[in-house]
Amino acid sequence: MLRVIVRRLLQMALTLIALSALMFVWLRQLPGGPIEAMLGERATPEKRKLLEQALGYDQPLWIQYGRYLKLIATGNFGASRVGDPVLSEIGRALPATIELSVVALIFAVGLGIPLGYVAARYAGRLLDSTVIIGTLVGVAVPVFFLGYVLKLGLTQKLHWFPPSGRQSIGLDATHPTGFFVLDGLLTREWDATGDALHHLILPAITLGTIPLAVIVRITRGSVLDVLNEDYVRTAEAKGLRDQTIRTRHILRNALLPVVTTIGLQTGTLLGGAVLTEAVFNWGGIGSLLYEGLSQRDYPRLQAVILLAAFVFVLVNLLVDLSYAIIDPRVRVR
Repeated sequence: MLRVIVRRLLQMALTLIALSALMFVWLRQLPGGPIEAMLGERATPEKRKLLEQALGYDQPLWIQYGRYLKLIATGNFGASRVGDPVLSEIGRALPATIELSVVALIFAVGLGIPLGYVAARYAGRLLDSTVIIGTLVGVAVPVFFLGYVLKLGLTQKLHWFPPSGRQSIGLDATHPTGFFVLDGLLTREWDATGDALHHLILPAITLGTIPLAVIVRITRGSVLDVLNEDYVRTAEAKGLRDQTIRTRHILRNALLPVVTTIGLQTGTLLGGAVLTEAVFNWGGIGSLLYEGLSQRDYPRLQAVILLAAFVFVLVNLLVDLSYAIIDPRVRVR
């Protein structure tokens, strides 16, 4: 197991280096570039040349990339266009995105696996058909459209949820960690905890809908495959309890593809978070990425994209390691 972990960590490092090189080249091929974004209408050939020399953009691309690797090796990702260190900006925005993504994933997994299992157990019936139609709609509806629909219906029409933000204006709450729900629990400010959860529900449902639909469909298909296995019929013929058959023989053997799907969906949550945070004015990593693209802010874009890649690769590493826990045959191999 230790050898597998070391090998995967090396693969993860090589993947991140390769991605950083591709990202570095791609960002510098974007039209306009940061020089024009910084100078705006004041851009003249003389000013452009002076700024390129000051930022090092007049050097060959491989020299720029080598300098960039040296900086990130020391934990220095540069400063954004507003002058703040990029890591400081990420540190302020990351808790918001983590909190939103974790709750969205809990919603998707907590509802997706039971729904997929029930749909498989009642395959071909009305409940199964309803679940399948619901998952098709969940996958087909874009995140931003779903967010606006929920926002219109549940906030503006019914006034059940706040329309945007992470906290009500005027609420005096302490935030030692930046995770608003956790902060409320740690400081025992129960009104702040309830308010943070109230603001979190609608964005989390919006972000978690597509992963929910995917997990339901994968779980349903995987459970249907397992239900036809001989060992399930043998367990039923032996008269084992339904609870034992369901947990030990069906769900455990059906979980491998489901876990893979959960890992992939976790890695792609950031893409949905960009749109979700824009709709609900959430102020997380997605907002940083959007601002970096609109302002052509290279340091901010590079740091956020590398962070997203690191999370994606790390989650898939954890998924691979979890196989050995779920299926003992993986440990044997």
